[in-house]
Amino acid sequence: MSEQHPLDASTYIQHHLTFLAEPVRESGGFWMIHYDTVITSLILGVVAFGFLWLVTRKASSGVPSKTQAFVELSIQFVNDQVRSLFHQDYRVVAPIALTVFVWVLFMNLMDLLPVDIMAWIYANVFHLHVWRSVPTADVNTTFALSLSVLGLMIFYSIKNKGLGGWLHELLATPFGLKPLWFSPMLVFFNLLFNLIEYISKPLSHSLRLFGNMYPGEIIFLLLGMWAATGLVGAAAGAVLNLGWAIFHILIVLLQAYIFMMLTIVYIAMAHETH
Repeated sequence: MSEQHPLDASTYIQHHLTFLAEPVRESGGFWMIHYDTVITSLILGVVAFGFLWLVTRKASSGVPSKTQAFVELSIQFVNDQVRSLFHQDYRVVAPIALTVFVWVLFMNLMDLLPVDIMAWIYANVFHLHVWRSVPTADVNTTFALSLSVLGLMIFYSIKNKGLGGWLHELLATPFGLKPLWFSPMLVFFNLLFNLIEYISKPLSHSLRLFGNMYPGEIIFLLLGMWAATGLVGAAAGAVLNLGWAIFHILIVLLQAYIFMMLTIVYIAMAHETH
């Protein structure tokens, strides 16, 4: 920044947390399209699953390469987690769980890229002065993923129990509908409790991931501010950034794992009968 615009913490952080966004309507309003989130998510999806497709396409039954062995171990790990929670045909849920885990993991890993170097690349190579690199630090991404999982949960509930069975479960669980004269009140409370459960699932599912990735991004930005304090500050900031990055790898992996496990649990619940 120039001397007319001195570098301070609020300006620095605000710049890095600004989305490349555009309102859906010309008049503005609540609905916005975050182009950086959408484009980065799509690119990561193509890269991640394109890589898996290439590995499986070249897979051999003989001695596997290191890359093939890594992919096979990853798939086996996901299958084991699905089998431990889903006691029916695991082939229904395993591809969904693998998709969720890989995609969320790749989006989380974007948080490990150096923010200032990436900002320079976006500005000088792509001529983009604002661009958020971490899709899962955008609450819209985590809500979209969690709502997709909720939609799958409802879909499998209706598929396995029928529309009538799902509605009966929605209106009769957990108190039942007897005696008959008491049924209208029980229906009200059953529906209320089930709606609260259905609403709380995507809320907790999405906010848990967002609540871990967004603060991690903030901490990287705060540590990056040390580089503006001189040579000693830059050296200290580099050491602290390295330490936080090593610790953050655990958060990145853990949050992708938790998001996958909750997805398995929710879909397994859709297959249960009461």
